[in-house]
Order: sequence, then C-alpha cells, then structure tokens
Amino acid sequence: MKFFESNFKGVLPLEFSINTLEPGGALKQTTLQKINRLQKMLNQYPIFSKPLSVVDGIKFSYQAYHDNDPRFHILPGTIQLAEMSSFAGDMNGKGNAFKSFIDSNRQITRVSVQMADIGSLKMEKLLSELRPRVDSIFPTDKYETIITGNSLIFLKGNNYMFKNLMESILLAIVLISIIMVTLFMSIRMILISIVPSLIPLVITAGLMGFFNISLKPSTILIFSIAFGMASDQTIYFLTKYRHEMRTNPVMSISNAVTLTIRETGVSMVYSSVILFFGFFIFSASDFGGTASLGKLLSVTLLVAMVANIIVLPAFLLSLERRLTTKAFLAEPFFETNDEEEDIDRESLSIRKEQQEDDLNK
Repeated sequence: MKFFESNFKGVLPLEFSINTLEPGGALKQTTLQKINRLQKMLNQYPIFSKPLSVVDGIKFSYQAYHDNDPRFHILPGTIQLAEMSSFAGDMNGKGNAFKSFIDSNRQITRVSVQMADIGSLKMEKLLSELRPRVDSIFPTDKYETIITGNSLIFLKGNNYMFKNLMESILLAIVLISIIMVTLFMSIRMILISIVPSLIPLVITAGLMGFFNISLKPSTILIFSIAFGMASDQTIYFLTKYRHEMRTNPVMSISNAVTLTIRETGVSMVYSSVILFFGFFIFSASDFGGTASLGKLLSVTLLVAMVANIIVLPAFLLSLERRLTTKAFLAEPFFETNDEEEDIDRESLSIRKEQQEDDLNK
C-alpha cells in the first residue's frame, strides 16, 4: 500500500454514487456536464487519483469516433452524442463498457477515485469538505448523491471500533465496581481497584501516540485484553487482602498488605513474566498488526504488574494513614499528661517536703 500511495496516489477506492431520480437521466447532457465538473473538482486534491466515470468512456468513444484524434477527447454536445450513439451502441448498461458505471435503467451512475490512507481524522475532515461541494454541483432536490467506498467503510469501522472500545471499558469498570462494593462495601475501594488497572491503558495509549501507531482492529484489542488481565490481578490481590483482614481483625493494614504481597506478589510476577514472553513472541511476525499487538500488549502487562504491586499497596496503605489521622485529630475522652514534659524537679521536691511535714505531724 505504501508503494502504491507513493507512485499511484493510493489504492483505497472512494465512490460518488449519483442518482438522477429518473430513468435515462444519467446520460442526459446536463448530468454529464455536472459529472465532468465533479471530476475537475476532484482533480484539485493531490491525494486522489484520476477520477473515472461514464464521462471518460464517452470521451474515449468520441475520440475513437473521430479516428482517435486527441483533439476530440472532450465531452460532446447533445447532437454529437446522439450521432455517436449509433456507433457506440445502446448505452443501457448491458454487454458494453459502461455497465460498471451505470445501471440498466440509466438512472444511477458513479464516479470512482483511488486515494491514499490518510487516517480517520483527516478522512473525516476531507468528507466534511467534500459534502457541500458535491451538493453545490448536484442539487439535493434533483439528485441524490452518496459518498461511499472502502475508504468510507474503513472510517466508519474505526469509529465503530473506538465507540465499542469505550463502551467495553466503561462496562468493565461498572462490573468491577459492583464486585468491589460486594466484597468491601466501600466506595473508596472502587477507586483503589480501578486506578491501577487504568494506568497501563493510559501508558499504552501514550506509547501508541508517541510511536505513531494507529488504532486498527489488531491494536484496538490491546486495551480490552490488558484491562481484563490487570483487573484480574487487582481482584486477586484485594481478595487475598480481604481474607487476611477477616482472618485477623486486629491486624493492621500495613501488616495485611505485607502478607498479601508475600503470598500473592510472587505468583503475580511469575504470571506476568510468562504472559510477557508469550505475547512478545508475536513481535517477530512479519505482519505489522500482529507485531504491534505483541509489543504493546507485552509492555502493557508489565506496567499492569508494576501498578498492582506498587500502586495498589500504596493506595491501601494510604487508608491506614487516613484512619490514623482521624484518630489523632479526634477529641479524647479524658486528658493525659506526659510526665517527661509536665513534671519538673522543683515540683517534685516541693511535694517531697510536704509529704515529710505530713509524716512528722
């Protein structure tokens, strides 16, 4: 595709379907002139190849009708077109060169161009620019024009995939939040469990933007797979932490986190390393999509492991600090004095003399 983009302006087709809303309207002189104007307008864009339509077939036929004279490679008038029709045959779309550009009723025709893969963002901007220009040539009250082709289908497909990606991540967040509420009955634990799983996704998206890796069917799978695996490790860690807290209610949060890391941290590291090498082997593929999938997914899994071993325990330890701060700031039930600060030697000596006087008496 890169070779054809640099030498032939791309291979992705973009089609302009023109419905004249009446049988035989596609070969009327006014329609042919409008198609010719549309092709001249498309020639102004360097990303498009030379447009092809029934007008080009008529021009070549008119040139052949005049002994292949290049001067007659033009769109003929109404009278010349009628004269040429006897030579070209019946243009009803059956058994001639026009059948791929015009339907059997001569009502719908199309203009086809090839274009480069410019990306979904530039494609949307291009379509928003082309739509009013096409409507200015073919008024909407007399013609029905549709912009279609594989280029537009790819754009719609990318938008659909991106929309489904956001929906799947939001749905996963909601489901994990329900699980955390069921396990801990705490809204704070929802944030603690979701953030470590989102960190690797944000880093992966940043790497894709930095290395100019576009979203496509092969790379968009990374987020769903990585988020599921990261959430699995998070739930596994928090479930073990909950078990330690329930087994020994007197245990502090720091001790429970330490025991959880000792018992589950090693298994999390082993599983992440195995998954890293399992997915990293895809990077040796000659297919670019598979190679990108392997590299990004393996890096994402490592980041998820680090987040679950470092960030998640740090969030849990922050709970202990908050609880300690609240207990320290609370008003005590009775006042206590610190002997080392409040009692001095002079007061002790005075008290000793008073005690001796009392004994003598």
